[in-house]
Amino acid sequence: QVQLVESGGGLVQAGGSLRLSCVASGRTFSSYTMGWVRQAPGKERAFVAAISWKSVDITYYSDSVKGRFTISRDNAKNTVYLQMNSLKPEDTAVYYCAVSSRLLADAASWYDYWGQGTQVSVSS
Repeated sequence: QVQLVESGGGLVQAGGSLRLSCVASGRTFSSYTMGWVRQAPGKERAFVAAISWKSVDITYYSDSVKGRFTISRDNAKNTVYLQMNSLKPEDTAVYYCAVSSRLLADAASWYDYWGQGTQVSVSS
């Protein structure tokens, strides 16, 4: 199985920045996409961003974060990052790192393994 450990969440004022990290371990050889999915209180999980893992860097972002968030990877460290800039209160959610066996996974339902989540809170 794949184990995912997120870190980097916290409390930040609107307009601020945070950088999330996710370290993967275990049977990662079948993973083709690394992504981030978030869940706000009382809401369903929503796709945030994804990056290809076994090919050239191909990224995809939800419309709500496009231009503000940047996903990146470090294959040597089995780590994926999410740089979040210009944070808004509506970005407040638990952010989950996830992996998918699909080459393209731009929906939460396409992910196979999940981390424990890290809380991101943005105050106005």
